[in-house]
Amino acid sequence: MPKTKILYIDDEDINLRIFKINLGTRFDVLTCNSGSCGLKLLEQHTDIPVVVTDMRMPNMNGSDFIRSAKLLHPSIAFFILSGHDITDEINHLIELGMVKKYFRKPFNLKGIGNDIEATISES
Repeated sequence: MPKTKILYIDDEDINLRIFKINLGTRFDVLTCNSGSCGLKLLEQHTDIPVVVTDMRMPNMNGSDFIRSAKLLHPSIAFFILSGHDITDEINHLIELGMVKKYFRKPFNLKGIGNDIEATISES
């Protein structure tokens, strides 16, 4: 059985590699280093049920990316992973149902993987 595709977006290459190495055994992890790259990948891969994005990135932050992506792909579940404390903006996105959950860096990859699997099972 093929692994479920997920997308991880982060402007730091080391985080992309760590995420892919650790969760690549459970999922087919696609990565991008910007929100605009993420939007392009979502157009190319319409079978992605879950996206995890960093919050603070140049040009398009995680919030802007999620708002744009959610308009085009309303069924995708979005998670935010950030090295900063949860903000009012992130809380607002969670309250609106645009973001499923917030994870704090350094990330607990086992917990993130479990939450992703649970989300995929729900859909």
